[in-house]
Amino acid sequence: MAEPRVTHLRGVELDVLDLDKTAEFYKGVWGLEEVARDNGTMYLRAGGVEHHILTIHERPRAALHSIDFAARDHAAVDALYARAIADGIEIQSKPADLAKVAGGGYGFSVKTPEGQTISISSDLLRHEEAYSDRSKPEKLSHVVLNVEDIEKQGKFFIDVLGFRLSDSTAVMDFVRCSSDHHSIAMARGHGAGLNHMAYEVPNFDGLMRGAGRLKKNGYNVEWGVGRHGPGNNIFSYFIEPNGFVTEYTTEVERIDEAAHVPGTPDYWAKVMNGNPDRWGMAVPSKLLREAMGGKIVDENNLRCEEIMARKLAS
Repeated sequence: MAEPRVTHLRGVELDVLDLDKTAEFYKGVWGLEEVARDNGTMYLRAGGVEHHILTIHERPRAALHSIDFAARDHAAVDALYARAIADGIEIQSKPADLAKVAGGGYGFSVKTPEGQTISISSDLLRHEEAYSDRSKPEKLSHVVLNVEDIEKQGKFFIDVLGFRLSDSTAVMDFVRCSSDHHSIAMARGHGAGLNHMAYEVPNFDGLMRGAGRLKKNGYNVEWGVGRHGPGNNIFSYFIEPNGFVTEYTTEVERIDEAAHVPGTPDYWAKVMNGNPDRWGMAVPSKLLREAMGGKIVDENNLRCEEIMARKLAS
């Protein structure tokens, strides 16, 4: 058997304050389609064949619930679980049939060293056909985490889940589990949390059309349109109703495993000259920086708690 590792990013799960309001955004504005709903949880697909790429759970507090990855088969799932046990990783759930999850499958979940839940599964149902709308997502491209200890967190993804380092800058490390330049990036910070999620659209024209749809619905482009350094992807960033940062991206670099050499912080400092946009045009808004650090989510959570306290007191 080949060295066990995750094979690709499957999706992300979010705890949200209002399921229906959040669904209105992701279905009506962002461009996903509902595939299942059960007891306060909704599953949404993109244009690819993956059963769902976003799961939203209605909860009292908005938060990252889980990042979901795929493994090749049952044997790979079991081998990754054994490796997590041997490495002393905190186990959230043991390998089991996922009969209660839309799409089914077989998998387990663990906690990263900084407390985020990671789920690994195989044998989920897949859609027989993909559909194409260039202004809407085809898949979840990557998730970026704020981390306190980037070395420890990076070791988890590389040593336990089988990721490879793609690039490292003074601000972030980018790691991959497929040919995509990165499925996870880790931003050096002063606490753990969700920085943003990126959804891949088919091309530049589609990204612009999607961004136009967001603007028409009252969501400002908070950063973009620009082109990143590591990954070489075109980007546009928005803030969704719960305060999470969500990105349309396209033209993500595909890695040639035989030829790729990870860029170092010194290399990227020279290439980018201190600007996170290759084109030198896009500057992130103050609001976006706050949202990437979790401030908007925290404010929404506090506001929700205040409302609930008033209701209980009345």
